[in-house]
Amino acid sequence: MKAARLFLCLAAFLGITLAGTPADADELVRFESVPVKLSPFRIRKAAEQGEILSQPLGMPLLGYLSRPQGDGPFPAVVILHGCDGLRLSIKELWPQRLVRWGYAVLVVDSFTTRNIQDACQSPLPDRVFDAYGALNFLSKQGFVDIGRVALMGFSAGGTATLEGTKIEGNEQLMDRKFKAAVAYYPVCAASQGDATVPLLILTGDRDNWSPAERCRKRLARLSDDSPPIELTIYKGTYHDFDAPEFTVGRKVLGHIEKYNPDAAEKSIRSVYIFLRKHLSN
Repeated sequence: MKAARLFLCLAAFLGITLAGTPADADELVRFESVPVKLSPFRIRKAAEQGEILSQPLGMPLLGYLSRPQGDGPFPAVVILHGCDGLRLSIKELWPQRLVRWGYAVLVVDSFTTRNIQDACQSPLPDRVFDAYGALNFLSKQGFVDIGRVALMGFSAGGTATLEGTKIEGNEQLMDRKFKAAVAYYPVCAASQGDATVPLLILTGDRDNWSPAERCRKRLARLSDDSPPIELTIYKGTYHDFDAPEFTVGRKVLGHIEKYNPDAAEKSIRSVYIFLRKHLSN
């Protein structure tokens, strides 16, 4: 029995699709970001001045939903892309991998409805609200176990993942919560300290776009009560190290982006173990 279970786990990790368990195709879906709630101060001032406040609205968003075959309910992962948008590894490779592992996946497109092509040289919207809008959307899907959903982000999406799971951040305003989070090469804020959920941070020691040292400093500030934060720093590794579309490597705004197959494989294994640990029943 143990041997059979081990084989199934290994098959899932290696990407072997077993007979009778194909993944459903991606589905384009529409939902909204969580509206930014009015502060008590703003509400009070409006009442004092006789002002009628309109109900805040969320930003219309697109997403790509993938799921294993079957009724579920499945654990799920919400994915946030980086400042360069929906590249191949984020829109296709990671969802395919996660579905094979047994997760429903919602990749959030934060750019199309905002008419953004590339935000690497301009301010990004607060995508924490996009992430929780995706979580609200998943809560309405009968095949998703809404109590077992992780947030996963890459680069700027990884930074938004840290922002969306920090103590005293906007997470406290949300009705639903993520259970765990994974951040690939995010920009860490050394002053953030504790997280609200178990967190896995994966980055490279040669990444000058998302310096690993800032992540080390954050971990040094953790209290004894913080959920665990795991930090893995891969030697000789640059930004976007998990993305095979950057096998040749490139320089963007003075930063090197380059695929590292060894670091990519190790990080995928770490994500697999992390999600199994924190999204299990």
